Amino acid sequence: MRMTWVFPDWFLWGWFITTALSVAYVTYDLVMNTPEMKVMKWGWFLVTLYMGPVALFIYWISCREPSPGTHSTFIVPLWKQSVGSTIHCVAGDASGIILAIIITRLLNLPMGWDIVVEYVTGFAFGLLIFQALFAKDMLGGSYAQAVGKTFLPEFMSMNVMMAGMVSVMVILMMRVAGAMEPTSASFWVVMSLATLTGGMLAYPVNWWLVKNKLKHGMGTEKALGKGGVPVSHTLETETGNGMTAGMAHTNKLPKKMTGMDSSEGSATATTASKWLLTGISVAMLSIGVALAVEYGGLSFTSQPVPMNMKR
Repeated sequence: MRMTWVFPDWFLWGWFITTALSVAYVTYDLVMNTPEMKVMKWGWFLVTLYMGPVALFIYWISCREPSPGTHSTFIVPLWKQSVGSTIHCVAGDASGIILAIIITRLLNLPMGWDIVVEYVTGFAFGLLIFQALFAKDMLGGSYAQAVGKTFLPEFMSMNVMMAGMVSVMVILMMRVAGAMEPTSASFWVVMSLATLTGGMLAYPVNWWLVKNKLKHGMGTEKALGKGGVPVSHTLETETGNGMTAGMAHTNKLPKKMTGMDSSEGSATATTASKWLLTGISVAMLSIGVALAVEYGGLSFTSQPVPMNMKR
């Protein structure tokens, strides 16, 4: 038998309060100050909802416009572009996974079935909505074409995202009191911890995908438009009152400063490297499931045992 853990009240209250404040700030800043693409605004909102103050910190150092008119240049570094790609991944995949686990927990299905439904739903959300639907204009305007172009990158990202989430979810749900009940505070803290773990594992893969032009990175309305539609191949510079200063100067700037270099051009990865990373992602998913089986179990449907019961 396993011992049950209990999250202390101060931790639960602290997490939810700081998360609420983080969501409020990020939402306000994205609406009022930072000219991020619409899809990324939704991505940041969802990820901050799941990851709380950790997401706020990441947003602050990678995306928040430090001063008016500087967003396009601020997001140029590859590591920031990769953060944007990871946020895109986490928002879609984690949303699908969390929605699926809420339904399967309410139905009290065995955890093994939970994992299957979570993977399928998370992959569908990530591929069909956050990748193909929201990025189709940047990929030629065809939804079917966008699905085809984003399938492999999403498959790689989803595998490592699920590897982190499934291991944390199953292990903690078996040990934390109330963690299998979507109506409990502990359930949502476990979802946050699982999403954090999945996001950390997904970042290196997304870095490689962005570097090799298989996924787009952090964007900006200045270069890509609110929906990701390319409106100019040049960087708009702004005067102190926020008005466009003119295009003659911007035509001289390198394309990487438009925030579009990660979504343009042909992929640079070789077929062998794609297969290698695909294999690594599948191996990581297998390890995540193996950890869940070893330290959690996939057949249980009931709540963990009381704290005074030991293995």
